[in-house]
Amino acid sequence: MARSISGRKGAPARGDKPAGVDFRPSRDDILRFVSENPDLAGKRDIAKAFGLKGGDRVWLKDLLRDLQDEGLLQKDRKRLVTPGALPHVVVLEIFGRDPDGGLLARAVERAGQDDDTNPVVAINLPRAPKGPVPGIGDRVLAKVFPTREITGPAYTARVMKLIDRQREAVLGVLRQADDGSFRIEPAERRQPELVVEPDFLNGAKPGDLVEVEPSRTGRYGLPRARILTVLGSLTSEKAVSMIAIHAHEIPHIFAPEVLAEADAVKPATLSGREDWRDVPLVTIDPADAKDHDDAVFAEPDPDGNNPGGVMVIVAIADVAAYVRPGSALDREALKRGNSVYFPDRVVPMLPERISNDLCSLREGVDRPAIAVKMAFAADGRKLRHSFHRVMMKSAARLAYPQAQAAIDGRPDDGTGPILEAVLKPLWEAYAVLKRGRQAREPLELDLPERKILLKPDGTVDRVVVPERLDAHKLIEEFMIQANVAAAETLEAKRQRLVYRIHDGPSLAKQESLREFLASLGLSLARGAQLRPAQFNAILDRVRGADNEALVNEVVLRSQSQAEYAPDNIGHFGLNLRRYAHFTSPIRRYSDLIVHRALIAALGFGPDGLTRGEEERLDETSALISASERRAMAAERDTVDRLIASYLSERVDETFDARISGVTKAGLFVQLPIYGADGFIPVSSLEGDYYIYDETARALYGERTGKGYQLADRVEVRLVEVAPLAGAMRFEMLTDPKPLSGSRRSFHKAKGKARSRAAKPRPRGRR
Repeated sequence: MARSISGRKGAPARGDKPAGVDFRPSRDDILRFVSENPDLAGKRDIAKAFGLKGGDRVWLKDLLRDLQDEGLLQKDRKRLVTPGALPHVVVLEIFGRDPDGGLLARAVERAGQDDDTNPVVAINLPRAPKGPVPGIGDRVLAKVFPTREITGPAYTARVMKLIDRQREAVLGVLRQADDGSFRIEPAERRQPELVVEPDFLNGAKPGDLVEVEPSRTGRYGLPRARILTVLGSLTSEKAVSMIAIHAHEIPHIFAPEVLAEADAVKPATLSGREDWRDVPLVTIDPADAKDHDDAVFAEPDPDGNNPGGVMVIVAIADVAAYVRPGSALDREALKRGNSVYFPDRVVPMLPERISNDLCSLREGVDRPAIAVKMAFAADGRKLRHSFHRVMMKSAARLAYPQAQAAIDGRPDDGTGPILEAVLKPLWEAYAVLKRGRQAREPLELDLPERKILLKPDGTVDRVVVPERLDAHKLIEEFMIQANVAAAETLEAKRQRLVYRIHDGPSLAKQESLREFLASLGLSLARGAQLRPAQFNAILDRVRGADNEALVNEVVLRSQSQAEYAPDNIGHFGLNLRRYAHFTSPIRRYSDLIVHRALIAALGFGPDGLTRGEEERLDETSALISASERRAMAAERDTVDRLIASYLSERVDETFDARISGVTKAGLFVQLPIYGADGFIPVSSLEGDYYIYDETARALYGERTGKGYQLADRVEVRLVEVAPLAGAMRFEMLTDPKPLSGSRRSFHKAKGKARSRAAKPRPRGRR
């Protein structure tokens, strides 16, 4: 392989381009270079590698656009990548060894996907490692590089950092069988049952949640284990979230040195800050919130050149004043990445001394903050903004329903005195910002959020869908604008930061969505430059139609997942060119990084972002993105377990449900009242031989052509519940129906994947 003088693979070496002779790389040259140089595959990098200048760069730009339109390349931040390729920096989990003893891994972010979407990665270890050597079960942060081998792993990786050591312990509940033996019912669905001898109970009693260490066993019988730790009774309050905490290895106990450092922190003083204690900032949060890290204020813009405009202030608790780079508090916050919110508890990123005390913007108490003052024109356009390091004093602590009630004409003792001077100007400012949002046209998916209310014993009382108030939308839009202002300021100061990025749908997902919509008589424009407004137009067309829920669900699933990165690609869902998380440094490490970046860029003090932190932003971004996904999975698993436990006494009852997923193996259904999912195996669908139609997101009968489709409303019977695993199995009661956009004849012709019902097919059926 020829190498350029810069050492890049795939580029022509010096002398490959004769003097006076134009040289343009072929399409294959470009594709090979992008594949082999994932860290150097921006347009400028490619042009430099092939020595392209002037008009040749215009030609290159057109060629790259063609390759993207054809699905051969796609954008990943500022780089071009092969569709489906792993990110250059990624968290890997080591799962085994190759025949030569080398370590093999897969990307954590693609866990559960097949080999095509989550390929095997070979770990390259240095001959003389300086730190701990990773092993099977460990997670590592690594740089990955595609290989050119036809067989074997698709990538090699160089380990940057060992993140987690493998935990040998298995989580489960101790049960006593009828014959007196003790067994472990595992919390993970795929984990086998374990036997515990009486000598290895370690004081545990039946019904206790325990950690056990599996031991080697013979060829026959259940594997054996010994109990390491008794975590408490499964019937105790907060036991369900403890399962998720241990299963997902979420750090939840602060080390003594972290707590000691938090306790030793002294309250910040006015020194070096602007005095904003006379500004009537207010906090508006959920009624049960324990920490209050953002406050808001608005008034008409005093600038006579901005008629009808408003001035909005968002003040955020100054966490960076207390959590310094490299401190024990900082290391713990980075390890956690974010706070994790369960129905029965919160696992905070920072100790309560910081999150619920010094950095909680309590009413009538002096608190340090970083504030942004933003001026908006009457049409909602932001005209200017400025950041300030201040000392503030909250004028009122309000709950969303309380603030909304005051605006709706029902003030109370807390809102009455500030209704005219504070609350009404806030709502007037929101009306202005809403015009800007409507002009921006972010993706508008109406997805109700459910909240589980618990009894004192930690079991489910009921599930509610809180009303979506203008008070919620006001705070949301104010925070979005503050986040945009932070990103813009740091870019203008050429200060590195962590962006919150959200890529547009991949070309593969676009094409899949396009096929689905075409089956319903709807169209989606081709090309890589889709905008949220195009999705909104589709959603508007089906509003009120029978397939409204189906289309909303499919559009949602076509979207990419938001993440953190030091390279900006914009935020597709919000339709913003630059966006960073600034407004919640108590509960997100990303926001703390942005606060430090602002302090450094604006000369606010010595506690800003350090050079070392800047150099590690790639690593930090990957870590906190993985922490966010871990938290989401843990929260989802806890909700599943709580609802499964709640419904375990209602086996054989019937429920209204909605089909939330379709696979070859069967149907996933969601109970709208509870927001919980269960499964209907295809083997339990009677009366026909069911075929999986991927385009229509459906299972249809080969004989009748009728079937079940994503988002269909159906009636089901609860057949089986496994509360510890959070799993439920249902039986379908609703008859199959004609499908929207089913490709029955297409599948017959092409021989698409089929899913066989439990009953054998009659002889002679073709």
